Amino acid sequence: MSLVGEIFRVAGPVVTAVGLQARMYDVAKVGKEGLMGEVIEIADDKTIIQVYEDTSGLRPGEPVENTGMPLSVELGPGLLTSIYDGIQRPLPILKSKMGNFIERGVTASGLSHEKKWQFTPTVNAGDKVSGGSIIGTVPETKSIVHKVMVPPLTGETAIKDIKAGEFTVDEVIGHLADGTELRLLQKWPVRKPRPFKEKLRPDIPLVTGQRILDCLFPIAKGGTAAIPGPFGSGKTVTQQQLAKWSDAEIVVYIGCGERGNEMTEVLSEFPHLTDPKSGNPLMDRTVLIANTSNMPVAAREASVYTGITIAEYYRDMGYGVSLMADSTSRWAEAMREISSRLEEMPGEEGYPAYLAARLSQFYERAGRVITNMGKEGSVSVIGAVSPPGGDFSEPVTQNTLRIVKVFWALDAKLAQRRHFPAINWLNSYSLYQDSLKEWYTKNIGGDWNTLKAEAMELLQRESELQEIVQLVGSDALPEDQQLTLEIARMIREYFLQQNAYHEVDTFCSLKKQFMMMNEIMAFGRLAKRALAAGVPMPKILGLKSKTDLAKVKFEADFEKYLGNVDNEMKAEFKALEAA
Repeated sequence: MSLVGEIFRVAGPVVTAVGLQARMYDVAKVGKEGLMGEVIEIADDKTIIQVYEDTSGLRPGEPVENTGMPLSVELGPGLLTSIYDGIQRPLPILKSKMGNFIERGVTASGLSHEKKWQFTPTVNAGDKVSGGSIIGTVPETKSIVHKVMVPPLTGETAIKDIKAGEFTVDEVIGHLADGTELRLLQKWPVRKPRPFKEKLRPDIPLVTGQRILDCLFPIAKGGTAAIPGPFGSGKTVTQQQLAKWSDAEIVVYIGCGERGNEMTEVLSEFPHLTDPKSGNPLMDRTVLIANTSNMPVAAREASVYTGITIAEYYRDMGYGVSLMADSTSRWAEAMREISSRLEEMPGEEGYPAYLAARLSQFYERAGRVITNMGKEGSVSVIGAVSPPGGDFSEPVTQNTLRIVKVFWALDAKLAQRRHFPAINWLNSYSLYQDSLKEWYTKNIGGDWNTLKAEAMELLQRESELQEIVQLVGSDALPEDQQLTLEIARMIREYFLQQNAYHEVDTFCSLKKQFMMMNEIMAFGRLAKRALAAGVPMPKILGLKSKTDLAKVKFEADFEKYLGNVDNEMKAEFKALEAA
């Protein structure tokens, strides 16, 4: 056995080598072109390698070399604004080398090793440090300050020397007392979670500015969510809204095996989006990982782990990170293909038996944590799922639901009715409701949770009544049930419906959400009282204040507008009852 073996068999993306000394997950160079692969199984004298590039043309007898290192990513200044493929090769660099199509066996560093960065130390010689300690800063972009850290597995020691100035990521910026050289660059194996001190309870919401998410189905900072839905139901737009508006400082967007045209849309739109918080380009705080469906299937798994490792790196600096994976279904399909090549016993619908384990390994790396140096950071993971035909009973969706705490179910029928976001309020849920109640009560208002419960009850009651309406028509219902349908319609159209492309309605603060919902519920209470007093339904439905409520979401000065609507509404109902 040696570090160099030879190809024994080629089966699609899976190559079997003999005579190779290797450990699990070592990176190997396969064939004469040195294609990158990863050891995924060892059986006697045979080593099974999944190759991250096209294997056509490989023949038995070609050399296989073990690098002795696991698949790792380069971490340091320059990650933000970058667009990578699944194994952290910068796509703009690859394009400059070979044009629009990636050739085999081409490598490129994840970070620029020539660019110099201005480093400012925040520690002095003699200061005590350990793994994860922040030793200085680099202005990575206009929006984000990059915090340079001691390598995470370093024990407690002291700074021997450190210097300020301009450095490449490879140059030495200082030394530790134990002789360790400090650089701007770190490397970390993608399959290994980065260490932290303590994981915190999910009791702070990740504010998204999307009313149906924040109000009815909130996600906590460091939480996990899934967005399953059929093609064309709005997964990509929803994820772009979350990337643009959620109160996280860093965005990592993974296009995992999506169609080329969908990934093209992301790659062409994201660089032109403006960060609403700073006014700078959104890419200044974004890392894009592009892995389209025509790229080798094995690289989909690498892209997911590459993205989560980059997210953990910024979490360790004390930042809140939102990670979007679009879509985990394509990753699962790649696992199914590789599993079949390995002739493993298939599970449900041909997926491997370890599908749930692999998904959970990914989602479990989310969390709001105290880092080794006492700073708070978070990684919130939002995974899109693309079930064939919108069938939520298929294995990837079901296994994802067992792991994540928030389920935002996109509905093709809502999308066809032009109701966006097309999230079905009857199929969706959030398991963070109870842990977030206290935060909402303290920071928004004591009535927030009550209003939310009332709204959900009305929407569920509407669903029950709709079955009767389809049989006999709404006019056959008693007036109090007709009123219930009308208030539920107001919640759907005035509150839950939101225009991602309207300059005001694209983002809705929690205060505005609370005031809007409070006013709709107030209208419902006054309407019920008027109905009980004998006021006819047509008069209630014809009030001007009801029409004005529909316009609140488009008003920038919503507090003044809602104050006027509230006064108008009370005066109208008082006049109705007096008459």
